[in-house]
Amino acid sequence: MEGLETLWQSMGIANMAWGQLLMMLVGATLIYLAVSKKFEPLLLLPIGFGAILSNIPVAGIGGPEGLLGYVYTVGIETGIFPLLIFMGVGALTDFSALIAMPKTLFLGAAAQFGIFATLLGALALNMVPGIEYTLADASAIAIIGGADGPTAIFLASRLAPDLLGAIAVAAYSYMALVPIIQPPIMKLLTTEKERQVVMSQLRPVSKLEKILFPFSVLILCIMFLPSAAPLIGMLMFGNILKEVGVVDRLSRAAQNEIINIVTIFLGLAVGSKLSADKFLTIETLGILGLGAVAFCIGTATGVLMGKAMHRLSGGKVNPLIGAAGVSAVPMAARVVNKVGLESNHHNFLLMHAMGPNVAGVIGSAVAAGVLLAVVGP
Repeated sequence: MEGLETLWQSMGIANMAWGQLLMMLVGATLIYLAVSKKFEPLLLLPIGFGAILSNIPVAGIGGPEGLLGYVYTVGIETGIFPLLIFMGVGALTDFSALIAMPKTLFLGAAAQFGIFATLLGALALNMVPGIEYTLADASAIAIIGGADGPTAIFLASRLAPDLLGAIAVAAYSYMALVPIIQPPIMKLLTTEKERQVVMSQLRPVSKLEKILFPFSVLILCIMFLPSAAPLIGMLMFGNILKEVGVVDRLSRAAQNEIINIVTIFLGLAVGSKLSADKFLTIETLGILGLGAVAFCIGTATGVLMGKAMHRLSGGKVNPLIGAAGVSAVPMAARVVNKVGLESNHHNFLLMHAMGPNVAGVIGSAVAAGVLLAVVGP
């Protein structure tokens, strides 16, 4: 009998708490969204599976001595995984649209307003009983507004590691919902006539310009915001691998094998932070709510800056491209193109939207650097 009792006590069913079961269901929901709805499947699938693994009772997979715990310590606590992903993103990114139309950098900058508005909102939530966000916590939450998952993870691992799981899930969930969240805001803030504006073709960009661009951005980062150098530096290094044309093997590795392997382990490691004891808190609900607000504000301010550029240019700029200032690349640019085509079947805005879209990637990294410089240890 004693042996049977010992066996029973070692079983998962005997040790399962309601919170663990609920978080397993959350993980299964993320997997469903990834597989059935194709919402950011590359990350929601491993994050969801990691959530299930980390909530298995007794196993301790997500704990400090578990497999996912080790992966988290090696890859996220050190900040290596987000930086390697930024290198891959750089190798996959073509900055030609931004180089051809540099003024779209302002659209990427305007979309980051959601980050700083959400910072104030997070601090204001401290008035709600049960919520106690420090300035570091609020800064990590605010970066969700940049719609850049790796940046959100990098900053959260530095400023608020206990909130990492909720911040990562919020960041990637809202990135996945770009086609649902953005169009109503874009249509609300623009007129039919503005949405019908056809922009002139972008000028050709030379190979020399493409090579000099990442060096120029890196020099500016070194001079004015060295705290952003890890993110900006790896982004520009990946882009240099792509543009120089003499290290195709390294460029292909950054674009494929490296970023794919790191994405798998990054997702599993983030999922390990979705354990019931860390996730099922009122602070988590606050993060999810603030993430939605941050994303909406970022989209709105990008569009409003687009409207300003529309007027200053004499009607030559379609204000819709401002919505691509959030750094969900290339999804936000595709959404802009889709909304533009709905108003004018001959209005192809994809390439024009890629300018503010890639500017948003740089802008979110700069915002993270500012927050690290001001709030970081």
